[in-house]
Amino acid sequence: MNKYIVSAICGCLFFANGFSQDKNIGELLNEIEQNNTELKGYQSFIESQQLENKSTNNLPDPQLSGYYLPFGDNVSGNYTEYEISQSFEFPTVYGSRSKWNDLKAIQLQTSYAKKRQEVLLEAKSVLIELAFLRKQKAIESERRTQSKQVFDQVQELYDKEQVGILDLNKAKIAWIQEQFVVQQIESEIQIVLSNLRTLNGGNAIDGFTAGIDLPIEVAEVETLWQERLTSDPSLQGLKAAETASLQKVKLEKNKVLPNLALGYNYQGVSGSNFSGFYGGLSIPLWNSKNKVKAAEADYEYQQSNTQVITASLYAQFQETYNRYELMLEKYNKYQTTMGNLNSEQLLFKAYMLGEYSFMDYYVELQFYRNASDRMLQMEKEVKLLQAQLLKHQL
Repeated sequence: MNKYIVSAICGCLFFANGFSQDKNIGELLNEIEQNNTELKGYQSFIESQQLENKSTNNLPDPQLSGYYLPFGDNVSGNYTEYEISQSFEFPTVYGSRSKWNDLKAIQLQTSYAKKRQEVLLEAKSVLIELAFLRKQKAIESERRTQSKQVFDQVQELYDKEQVGILDLNKAKIAWIQEQFVVQQIESEIQIVLSNLRTLNGGNAIDGFTAGIDLPIEVAEVETLWQERLTSDPSLQGLKAAETASLQKVKLEKNKVLPNLALGYNYQGVSGSNFSGFYGGLSIPLWNSKNKVKAAEADYEYQQSNTQVITASLYAQFQETYNRYELMLEKYNKYQTTMGNLNSEQLLFKAYMLGEYSFMDYYVELQFYRNASDRMLQMEKEVKLLQAQLLKHQL
């Protein structure tokens, strides 16, 4: 991206006058992150899942069993037996499962980070929309004032019988249309503020700064992609899933080892008893059948899935970057061509001096206004595409 494009954009960012008061976009997004109901609920869900995963590594409860056998034909007295035992998996299983749980916890955290990124990107996009609407309202308010001045002048000329009723009606319609446009923008601003309030957990968003600090230019596509590979939650989640799947293979291999049991046993009859230690060992024949193979197959799937999704995300990223560059180039050409024309003001002055009839003035005016509106729309689209490209920085 050459210096000419960068310098051209510097002079026309609408965010310079988008907000007033004392908060920048980073502070606003932090506020939304703290208050957002969806993120709070998702954080509680993450915590519950982490605790549930940890519980899978608990020892089973100790077991107490006993026998008292007073019935039967015997001369030695009633038989009594009790036993307390603790069973557990082979010790290496617990270490392997603990590592697996740690990796599952990382997966959950990347899942939360992805949800957080989605919420903050939505909030950032809404803030961009709000800035665009406020600038558009300022422009349309000025146009409404001009339309009223034109209508007043045409009314005066009509009263002097210097123009006909058709010109008067057209001037009045143009003025009324501008009023409707401003009212519609005000309504849209209220809708956007309502969306922000919802994102902010029902709290009103206020305290805006005089400008939103968004980057003017972005890095080259490969540089940005490398940044995304190392910091984007979606891509980190894929790596975490792959690593956890590999650890699951190791866990299942450890679970093939026999389960153990230790305890204390007492047996006795009247005047005679025996006591000592109890030990048990399971025979791993059926329980682990095919589980290692299933874990290995899942790991192969996760590897393949990482490659497929990464390639798909890169294609989407490349498409967004190409759209950004094309829109930036178009916007730059518009801004360079129209930046210093001051066309609407010159047309209005010429009309007030009588150099244009109302219809000639109105036709010329609509041409320049359409071009100006298109440039403002492209400016917003450039910022929204920038937000998409830089979402990994949220």
